Amino acid sequence: MILSCIIRLILSGLLGALIGLEREFRSKEAGFRTHFLVAVGSALIMLVSKYGFSDILIDHNVELDPSRIAAQVVSGIGFLGAGTIIIHKQFVRGLTTAAGIWATSGIGLTIGSGMYTVGISATILVFIGLEILNKFFKNTTSHMLTIEIHSESKESIKSSLDLIKSKNIEVIAYECKEQKKENDIIYCLDIRGKVKTEENKEDIYSEVQDFENIKSIRIE
Repeated sequence: MILSCIIRLILSGLLGALIGLEREFRSKEAGFRTHFLVAVGSALIMLVSKYGFSDILIDHNVELDPSRIAAQVVSGIGFLGAGTIIIHKQFVRGLTTAAGIWATSGIGLTIGSGMYTVGISATILVFIGLEILNKFFKNTTSHMLTIEIHSESKESIKSSLDLIKSKNIEVIAYECKEQKKENDIIYCLDIRGKVKTEENKEDIYSEVQDFENIKSIRIE
């Protein structure tokens, strides 16, 4: 029994680390160490829930639900997943990583319960969802775009905004501020939008950086 439990913990950790490596290569919020710990922890909780009370079950008057502890992982892991979700200036990041952590906890529970084939199959499906589908739908995804423009003329700021809108860029929000610099007034335009195009990020960057009065560009 002890050897079987150790094998389940190791296998669960390896499967979780494999999923985490994919996130690590993409420089996401939670990498292979986080996924490894989630998988091992989930498997451990399942083992405790399933076998941890066998000594008191000898008494025929005692009845326990072996799923009650493991069930808390499904809801409890949501707090960890929420920590990877970032909302910044109307952009949401980390949803895929949070879902991956949730799926990894499910894989850990599956391996911990002894359902090896199901757990390994789920890991393969997660990989398909993260990697293969990402490549298949890569050209249809939206790139988050942040542009900062500085100019001494309001007309130039307005022209720059109109030009950006005409370049297949969906402007979500923009903000214009005035800054005093010696005896002059500098108008600062902060634009946040999305680009849905078949071009890669380098091509988008090259096109946008040619705009007039560009101070900074960030594409994700």
